[in-house]
Amino acid sequence: MAARKKKEKPLFEGSEWDFATMQRAYDAIQEVAFEDLGLDIYPNQIEIISSEQMLDAYASVGLPLMYKHWSFGKHFVREERMYSKGYTGLAYEIVINSNPCISYNLEDNTMAMQTLVMAHAAFGHNHFFKNNNVFRQWTDAEGILDYLQFAKSYVSQCEDKHGHAAVEEVLDSAHAIMDYGVFRYRRPPKLSLRDQIERERDRQEYEDRTFSDLWRTLPKRPDKEEPSEAEEAATERRRKLKLPEENLLYFLEKNSPTLEPWQREILRIVRNISQYFYAQKQTKVMNEGCATFVHHYIVNTLYDRGLLTEGALLEILHSHSNVVFQPGYDDRRFSGVNPYALGFGMMDDIKRISTEPTDEDKDWFPEIAGTGDWREVLKDAWANYRDESFIRQYLSPHMMRQLKLFSLTDREDDSHYTVTAIHNERGYEDLRNSLAQTYDLSMVEPDIQVGDVDLRGDRRLRLQHTMRDGIRLDSATRDEVMKHIKVLWGYDVTMAGIDRGSDKKVYEVSTAKM
Repeated sequence: MAARKKKEKPLFEGSEWDFATMQRAYDAIQEVAFEDLGLDIYPNQIEIISSEQMLDAYASVGLPLMYKHWSFGKHFVREERMYSKGYTGLAYEIVINSNPCISYNLEDNTMAMQTLVMAHAAFGHNHFFKNNNVFRQWTDAEGILDYLQFAKSYVSQCEDKHGHAAVEEVLDSAHAIMDYGVFRYRRPPKLSLRDQIERERDRQEYEDRTFSDLWRTLPKRPDKEEPSEAEEAATERRRKLKLPEENLLYFLEKNSPTLEPWQREILRIVRNISQYFYAQKQTKVMNEGCATFVHHYIVNTLYDRGLLTEGALLEILHSHSNVVFQPGYDDRRFSGVNPYALGFGMMDDIKRISTEPTDEDKDWFPEIAGTGDWREVLKDAWANYRDESFIRQYLSPHMMRQLKLFSLTDREDDSHYTVTAIHNERGYEDLRNSLAQTYDLSMVEPDIQVGDVDLRGDRRLRLQHTMRDGIRLDSATRDEVMKHIKVLWGYDVTMAGIDRGSDKKVYEVSTAKM
């Protein structure tokens, strides 16, 4: 830590806060964020909320506006009971990817913690939301608040017109496949959320952008036989329906034979909200790492300038240490790699490589080692990477040793685990690739797509689950979700499990037998 240079009196003393004190702290944080780090943020809207309001924000997936659904109340009751019994604490803040960027700060925070969370959320997360390419391509910060208001109002109107039970049935089924209501690879439509509100029924933009090139990659028939009429009809049918389709909610919204227009709109609402969160799922390590690095740098800079007391800094660093704590694999508290620890550690390591590189760093990172311009390296990373690519690019041997990483292989036909790589010269590349792969959503989430449906025949919806490493879906969960899909489709649904390596059908289940 740099030697402290007393220039001004501290921004505050003691733990109590008021809005004037928070404004002074905010201004001081902003000066460091803009003039030193060069951050670029949306305008901030900071709101102070009670513990019950924070629990309510948890229940509504952290959004400031949300339609009503029983699952939110269930979540609220669970969190409230856990909190009241002391089993869990509350987040110090919640931040919304919107313009303006909304931060909820807990009223029970001390002034030191208010300083920390303003630096963390209002500047760290805010900068990442505004500048990261994944968020810029896949979310609409300008229109999300208006769209949430529209969604809440629309669902409420549907309840008045069609009945609470009917709306709840659609929402239950839509929520069951919410994770499969996103476009993972296709670029998002040109329409903003505001435009979608105004043109509620006009979705031709989506259909114009749904061409799938997957069929072109299928291998040709080795015997070069001409396809039968039935095969040609099936191929043409799939072409017209633009199959295969990864976005199940989108396909059901557009093609279900039984849904009413208002039900299709509800599916569209759930799908847009799911797409909004898809960017966050891809950038958990980077997003939290960016915010944690920013708050750590800012509060230390404020202390060096004499604007924070030693007591305030120690309180902040105590909280910071808890956030970035990484239990060992044999610790009872271990639940995986802490995204705060990994993200902050890698970003702090980039700063070290840029300013004080070792010979090893120069071999691994010749473009940035010793340049001294760590701010630009970090801002470039924050803008252009997601978790998987960031780890592949910047996880250093130094960090692998610090985290004591090792890789296990668990094969079905083995009676034991095998350690395949450790943090040494032979294992660095394998470790980096293995860790990065765990953040690749295409490898983590099951690959389930709409494969075929004959709308002029039995109308049975045929789903295909492409299995990785022979891993099947949990049968109980799979069957329940298929029942929900049947509610939205209106006819029977089948799912075939296909082995990725051999293309052989491993299993097939149908709602007709459930």
